[in-house]
Amino acid sequence: MKSLTCVILAAGEGKRMKSAYGKVSHALAGRPIISYVVEAARALEPERIAVVVGHDAERVKKAAGEGVDFVLQEEQRGTGHAVMQARPLFERAGGDLLLLSGDVPLITAETLTMLRETHRASGAVCTLLTAVLKNPTGYGRVLRRANGKPHKIVEEKDADRFQKAVEEINSGSYLFDIPSLLGVLDRLSPENRQREFYLTDAIELLAAGGGIVEAVRTEDPGEVLGINSRDDLARMEGLLQRRIQKAHMRNGVTIVDPGSTYIEASVSIGRDTIIRPFSVLSGPARVGVGCRIGPFSHIRAGTILEDGAEIGNFVEVKASTIGSGAKALHLSYLGDAAVGKGANIGAGTVTANYDGREKHRTEIGDGAFIGSGTTLVAPVKVGDGAVTGAGSVVLRGRDVPAGGVVAGVPAKPIRRGKRGND
Repeated sequence: MKSLTCVILAAGEGKRMKSAYGKVSHALAGRPIISYVVEAARALEPERIAVVVGHDAERVKKAAGEGVDFVLQEEQRGTGHAVMQARPLFERAGGDLLLLSGDVPLITAETLTMLRETHRASGAVCTLLTAVLKNPTGYGRVLRRANGKPHKIVEEKDADRFQKAVEEINSGSYLFDIPSLLGVLDRLSPENRQREFYLTDAIELLAAGGGIVEAVRTEDPGEVLGINSRDDLARMEGLLQRRIQKAHMRNGVTIVDPGSTYIEASVSIGRDTIIRPFSVLSGPARVGVGCRIGPFSHIRAGTILEDGAEIGNFVEVKASTIGSGAKALHLSYLGDAAVGKGANIGAGTVTANYDGREKHRTEIGDGAFIGSGTTLVAPVKVGDGAVTGAGSVVLRGRDVPAGGVVAGVPAKPIRRGKRGND
């Protein structure tokens, strides 16, 4: 099998984003846009992945993650120019070059695998990924010969009205035979309205030279949509949410109202969990089997809900472990806490985890009962089976022993027992 090198183009400024930050570093479902492209590329196990950076390079490098090489395109003069900058990384590799766009995050490993299989089976010098859009405005159009083979891509700004009527668009994802690409790369010219080196011109040069050019058309146009504006980012968020939520539902999770639910990509959820409307699950977080979340709940990064835990309305949980069968059902904040199995957290409970300089931990034991309106000033421990009275303020370091009962402001021990006759 031929070797595979991957280059991801991510140097553009993205002027329509109106941002000081590199376009592909913006968050999508809790992760940088480019991280989805890198993840899809990794699934094909290329020998090397390189990202071409330019605008806001350091932030984009961080967003791309580890195990990736970087090439600097100091002056952005088009996609062809970007590939020229990366040439030293692949010209001696031989094999195939997978070229992807860093702002097309919904591309899947399955589609890229199909692209590679078609490319190698056909002996093509280039295979491009295309899609048909009802509104192709902004995208390069794929022109085909009478035999159906693609032979040219025309960028919209250079297209005439007949070419603009074509609905098949170029996705910006390609597989090239590296020696064939190198044979035409130096022939690219900036003789166009943008005065840029278009990588798409390589398609025409390869086809004119007698090489086989193939195309794979994806049935899901969302896979090839790029992000160029905040409006695009919001639209992509919606598409990705549907993908994420459908995957969870296929795995046995009930999402009562997907339209009012937000789940980030780095959240794992066990089967038979029910998520009620207006809940937000941010990651990384892990939700166990048979949990109940919402409505109006916020699960934040670093949270673990063990099997059967319940988080109810207007409860926020951050960087905490909630034990199996434990419940926090109303109007509470649990931050940097460990809540034991079967514990009950009353309405209005707050773990005061921040002292103005550092975060501190709260530990609540198995079967503990935290009365409504309790404030736990961390660091503090409430032992197994302990009870705090409603409205108690348990000060830092004033640990409640297992089986103990405290009440008041500040909370003090009281005896547990039956009320006597008057």
